[in-house]
Amino acid sequence: MSKVAVVTDSNSGITQNEGKKLGIYVLPMPFMIGENEYFEDINLSQDEFYEKLKGGENICTSQPNLKQVSDLWDKLLKEYDAIIHIPMSSGLSGSCQSAYMLSQEDEYEGKVFVIDNQRISVTQRQSAIDARDLAAKGYEASDIADILMREKLEASIYIMLDTLYYLKKGGRITPAAAAIGTLLKLKPVLQIQGEKLDAFSKARTSGIGREQMINAIKNDIEHRFGGLENAKENVYLQIAYTYDLATAMDFKEQVLTHFPGFDIVVNPLSLSVACHIGPGAVALAVSKKVDELK
Repeated sequence: MSKVAVVTDSNSGITQNEGKKLGIYVLPMPFMIGENEYFEDINLSQDEFYEKLKGGENICTSQPNLKQVSDLWDKLLKEYDAIIHIPMSSGLSGSCQSAYMLSQEDEYEGKVFVIDNQRISVTQRQSAIDARDLAAKGYEASDIADILMREKLEASIYIMLDTLYYLKKGGRITPAAAAIGTLLKLKPVLQIQGEKLDAFSKARTSGIGREQMINAIKNDIEHRFGGLENAKENVYLQIAYTYDLATAMDFKEQVLTHFPGFDIVVNPLSLSVACHIGPGAVALAVSKKVDELK
């Protein structure tokens, strides 16, 4: 049986310490803040990031340096026979394509499998855990790659924003639309499914937005993941948030009234997404359980 390492990046929400506990290797994502480079969970904490974001500093996301990636792979291949590398969705970053091109070099071909399964945050985290568990069951790296790609669209994330300011700042909506939305106190709900971050709905209040996300998850389970009556056997539920853990935990209690008995993971949302949507956002996600792991 081959020994397979699992690598992801900090966009998964897996911290360095959690990665050690899970047996998953985590590449820290880099950020440029002003003239300085920072690495998530290395020299840039969640609190520091949001302090700089709310302070109006210019924050730009970046990709891991390819030498950083190759150094990690080289180190792991001294101990492991193969690597499953799960970066954030190629639809949201070029880091996936860069890692894939690196994996095609002679020293990595057939040993490193880069998975573009179009996940981010808690659904990316679940993919990394699934890969780890498949490796523990004795699956070869090539088979794990095939399974993860087969399941790549079997997840959804719905995110409710607290403010339109950061979407306007990033040029994703017009200043006029942001002003109208702010005046009407609208809470936009976005969806990540596959390659893109898209508008899903608008809510008058955060309470309505929460209900919209819960109903969207129910609809996904009913029509895509085997029905509500079998939900606990077929899917994982996850919550992600930007900065406000108390709100996320309150939302978890609300979700549990609709899905009693679920073990719901609550993790910070990727900083790469957070810099575009700002603090105060909360997300609800669903991921289908991999058949081979049931």
